[in-house]
Amino acid sequence: MRIKTTFGPLVLVLSFILSSCSESEIGPGPEPEAMAEAGRWYSQPQVDTGSVVFANNCAQCHGDNAEGLVNDWRARLDDGSFPPPPLNGRAHAWHHPNSILLQVINNGGAAFGGNMPAFENVLNEADKLAAIAYFQSYWNDEIYAQWQKMGGSN
Repeated sequence: MRIKTTFGPLVLVLSFILSSCSESEIGPGPEPEAMAEAGRWYSQPQVDTGSVVFANNCAQCHGDNAEGLVNDWRARLDDGSFPPPPLNGRAHAWHHPNSILLQVINNGGAAFGGNMPAFENVLNEADKLAAIAYFQSYWNDEIYAQWQKMGGSN
């Protein structure tokens, strides 16, 4: 019976510690070996290229680590548009397959109520995919697996 008595407080303490972590504490994505193990579609060289592409074209609106720049990306701005969402797994990017993510990159965000410019004639296809690889590298395995189940790599 002593085991049950000490196990209960341990579970309580662990639950408190885990629940105190905020969603803004999402860290860097998995190591290269973990990418292959998790069945991720991209490679480490794509993530490396994507970090440069993202820094030069996306970070000013989506944050250096794809974390977003506003507390509530769902709240409209004064001009009626939506702010750029986080792309690190905290917002809705993981609900969309790569084909839709590429459409948004190509055509911009006006159709969705945002102000994102179109990058169709700015970035080549490899750079667009590298940028996606970069922000998806921040997605934890659970989010990535759910994205795959939803048809993510189409």
